[in-house]
Amino acid sequence: MKESAAYRVFYQAMAERKQVLCLYDGYRRELCPIVLGHTDGEEKSLVYQFDGDSSRGKAAAKDWKCLTLSKVRDAHLLGGPWHGGEGPHGTSQSCVKEVDVDVNPNSPYNPKRRLPSPPGRRG
Repeated sequence: MKESAAYRVFYQAMAERKQVLCLYDGYRRELCPIVLGHTDGEEKSLVYQFDGDSSRGKAAAKDWKCLTLSKVRDAHLLGGPWHGGEGPHGTSQSCVKEVDVDVNPNSPYNPKRRLPSPPGRRG
């Protein structure tokens, strides 16, 4: 299965621990993807959105989100500090059923691929 442009940007963001700026359902989102893969044949990502907007307004923007990547537009990498995903996930996730990659090196989801060590870390 060929990966979409959004999938490739999200993967690169995870590998390089960079932020993503994109549009999702018409709303500007600043986020860090944490888990990436597929659910029922669709590309999905569990992300931590730390800025931007959502259908519930700006105050609700800081939260964990499950994104369907076919709805992502104009995704590109940003500099700035990484948000979320440090250490083990606090609760189990149901967003991504078939996990391709997870920023958590001790992922309980048996990812198909491992990410390279983050910049500035050895591993």
